[in-house]
Amino acid sequence: MSENIEENVITPEDEEKYLPKNPWICCIPLMLAVFVYVMDGTIANVALPHMAGSFSATRDESIWILTSYLISSGIVIPSVGYFSKLFGRKNFYILSILIFSLASLLCGMAKSLGAMVLFRVLQGAGGGGIVPLSQAIMMESFPKEKRGSAMAIFGMGIIIAPIVGPVLGGWITDNWTWPWIFFINVPMGCVAAILAKHLLFNPPYSRRQKNVKLDKRGFFFLVLWLCCLQVFFDKGNNADWFNATWIRWIFAISCFSGICFFLSQLRKGETLVDLSVFKNKEFVMGTFIQVVMMAVLYASVAILPQFLQSMMGYTAFLSGLSMMPRGIGSLSATIVCAFIADKVDKRILVIFGLLCIGVAGLFFGFLNLQIAPLNIMIPNCIMGFGMGMSFVPIINLSMETLSNTQMTNAAGLQNLFKNIGSAIGTSLVATMLTRFSQMHQYMMVGKLTELNPAFVERVQATTAALSQYTNISVAKHMAEYSQYGTLLKQSTLWAFTDSFRIFGILCFFLIPLLFLFKNDKNPAN
Repeated sequence: MSENIEENVITPEDEEKYLPKNPWICCIPLMLAVFVYVMDGTIANVALPHMAGSFSATRDESIWILTSYLISSGIVIPSVGYFSKLFGRKNFYILSILIFSLASLLCGMAKSLGAMVLFRVLQGAGGGGIVPLSQAIMMESFPKEKRGSAMAIFGMGIIIAPIVGPVLGGWITDNWTWPWIFFINVPMGCVAAILAKHLLFNPPYSRRQKNVKLDKRGFFFLVLWLCCLQVFFDKGNNADWFNATWIRWIFAISCFSGICFFLSQLRKGETLVDLSVFKNKEFVMGTFIQVVMMAVLYASVAILPQFLQSMMGYTAFLSGLSMMPRGIGSLSATIVCAFIADKVDKRILVIFGLLCIGVAGLFFGFLNLQIAPLNIMIPNCIMGFGMGMSFVPIINLSMETLSNTQMTNAAGLQNLFKNIGSAIGTSLVATMLTRFSQMHQYMMVGKLTELNPAFVERVQATTAALSQYTNISVAKHMAEYSQYGTLLKQSTLWAFTDSFRIFGILCFFLIPLLFLFKNDKNPAN
């Protein structure tokens, strides 16, 4: 094994020899595969009630359709380095696309919840390697002075796909049937696999290696860690977090297995991941910033449609459509980054992007129930522009000091933590809505008393209106209940606005970290 590794190690001076003649051609299969995979992570959300109805499953049971996908993909993501050595990176990439496409076909044909969960596990296992491998291949395909433009193209798929997913999923579910949200993956996946076969380059250090052995101990702890962690995030809020004994046990097992996993990767010999990349300060800081940004992105993607449907009465399709301005903003930002990312200090671009995200969060923090669609569109567009402006350069900043031979392993680890950040953001915002709503309800319920003239006046007016249809006693109870319903609605509204503001302010706190990166005034040199 050691001899084989030495044959595939190249010096930084030799990396230029293995660049493809036309790296932009490589982007076609990479971006098609990335877009389909990332979109599939959100496209099923709006169709979940329809799938639950088809399988006669409860809402809690149907959540496993989403959870199983995240768990299996999370297990594969940090293992891409090992599987790339076992099969060869290009072969493993094509195999991942084909498995994902086949599993998508099976998901659309599923007749029971158990079958759907099984096929989603297979789908996540197939798709888990797509994003980190695509990121690594794109970074390696371009010389360092052109990587900013390359990552701008990569950012289009990562940022726009989760936004397009709910819109497309809502339209397909309303106009066709939910299996088609999986069937549409099949032709696009097949095309991506064929193009990858003919267009992707295969440098010596990414080819198949002999005598590669599986780190069974590390793989066991990885599976146990991520499975327990995902269950903790998914079920924690409903179980009242650490007030539930079984949640405490799940969290303890997750922490223990996570520590054991990282300790097992520190030993010499065959391991799933190489933790030496964490010695790179830029990689660690860049990964941390991306984790927080992914938490903000997925929290906002989850909370805004929920606000529009539960508070404003939007349909699933209209709430998904409301996210489109964010996609327009992201597309605009990635186009701008493609032209200026290699000419401007990347830290400035990230700072500007974080400011846009923070300002948009504060805009959302002042929403009310009398808003016009324009009040949603403008901050959505600003947030999308900020996402595109910051995500692209931060990937570059975190990876540009690594060698090409480290890219695949580093991309796997980075995307693992970004997945965890997404889960944290989604769970955190659900908890915030619940707790803030309870807090505001507790603060306001004292106003529903006969000592409050405003409350008495409204009850009397409503009682007078209802007394035409029932007796005065029932009318008064109905009027009081109506006012309590208004209080609940107001407390929920405040919970939404508080959550928006907190996630917006969180982005401002990331800005000082960017000054710890090396100065990048002349990235082209």
